[in-house]
Amino acid sequence: MRFDLTDLRLFLEVADAGSITAGAARANLALASASARLRGMEEALGVGLLSRGWRGVQPTPAGRALIHHARVVTQQIERMHADLGQYARGIKGHVRLLCNTSALAEFLPEALSAFIATHPQVDVDLEERTSVEIVRAVAGGAADVGIVADSAEVGSLQSFPFRADRLVLVTAREHVLAARRSVAFSEALDHDFIGLIKGIALHEHLAAHAARAGKRMRARVRLRGFDAVCGMVARNLGVAVVPESAALRCQKTMALRRIRLSDAWATRKLNLCMRRFDQLPPDARQLVEHLRA
Repeated sequence: MRFDLTDLRLFLEVADAGSITAGAARANLALASASARLRGMEEALGVGLLSRGWRGVQPTPAGRALIHHARVVTQQIERMHADLGQYARGIKGHVRLLCNTSALAEFLPEALSAFIATHPQVDVDLEERTSVEIVRAVAGGAADVGIVADSAEVGSLQSFPFRADRLVLVTAREHVLAARRSVAFSEALDHDFIGLIKGIALHEHLAAHAARAGKRMRARVRLRGFDAVCGMVARNLGVAVVPESAALRCQKTMALRRIRLSDAWATRKLNLCMRRFDQLPPDARQLVEHLRA
């Protein structure tokens, strides 16, 4: 039985994504190559590792056992690189950081640029996920550090405050809701929306709240970034929910109204989470200390 690190990392990505196609993409492998590697692992072990269905894949009991051992192996390799990176020129440290949409768009660019400028030996692998996915990935060892909304249940993970994050409704100045000081999200759902593309964490978050209200967002246009969304809103093509920091920035150059959402979930805090701070690789500890400062 001989597995290489590529096999182990591929299997972890597939198990985390619940999809061979998505896992192969995350591992930077062609689908055919990834499928062949997974079949080879199962043949070498003589047992199935993945249960395949029309909705994706799930690890079998043997697969779950492999996940545990693969995480131990890959974590040890990453710690070795992080530790040796302090002594061996040319070997860089590596930190995997997962975050939600607000953190990625509004808070991390400045914070990470300052960190990377003072820690040129460290590479940061940054990926956007929903808060629930981030907690699962950090708890399972698939990421070193996560940034999640305080509404997410972090269980046994250690957490520290990061930033305050308020979601607001933005409208054009001539929109029927523009004169309101506050509005419930369920009422805003009666109007056309300018939305984020599917798969972005904030879109999934808002879609879940719309479903709880028994409604759905009627998105006339879907875009990737908050500035582009606000630009469409300013032209009165629809309303949108964005972080207040984005709304304040865009109001400086766009004809927008910013309206408070009366829903309790719209006012939240972002927290850093990890398994244990004192067990993080040195580079990950330095990043957490920088973000907390």
